[in-house]
Amino acid sequence: MKNEKDGNGNSESEFDFLGLGGLFKGIEKLVDIAGKLEQTGAVSREGDLNLDHLRKGMKGVYGFTIKSAVGGAPKVETFGNIVKTPQGPKVNEEREPITDIFDEQDEIVVIAEMPGIEDADIVIDINKDILEITTKNSKKSYRKELLLPVVPENNLYQHKYTNGILEIRIKK
Repeated sequence: MKNEKDGNGNSESEFDFLGLGGLFKGIEKLVDIAGKLEQTGAVSREGDLNLDHLRKGMKGVYGFTIKSAVGGAPKVETFGNIVKTPQGPKVNEEREPITDIFDEQDEIVVIAEMPGIEDADIVIDINKDILEITTKNSKKSYRKELLLPVVPENNLYQHKYTNGILEIRIKK
């Protein structure tokens, strides 16, 4: 039987002989995530993979955000350029940015994290209640399609891009 200490000096041997140590660590991580979600209203995890073996300089980016929503049902949003397909995980050239939508009294506000590009590279298209954000002529490529909470009466919007954060304000 193993008798190892964790980072806090506690013995981990009592469950290792059953092979349950990893299970309890996983449950502990879930409880920590749930606690953070309750305190802050959102939890994020992210990472990246070096995929040089597929193509020189290729990176995979993945992550998720869990937000508490009205009624207590959590909302999970994934981001990155690794997507699940019936054939297995696939790395896209385009990254999907982390986004938030706020339905305010007179306008819809969309915030997107898109570091590493220039303002001139951003393309914004509104078609009824679908907002599409893409980039062109950039080292990093982003694409995100969002369902707006209402159909804007016109396609009037303002945007600003500062320090990797895109803010779009759409008049209702």
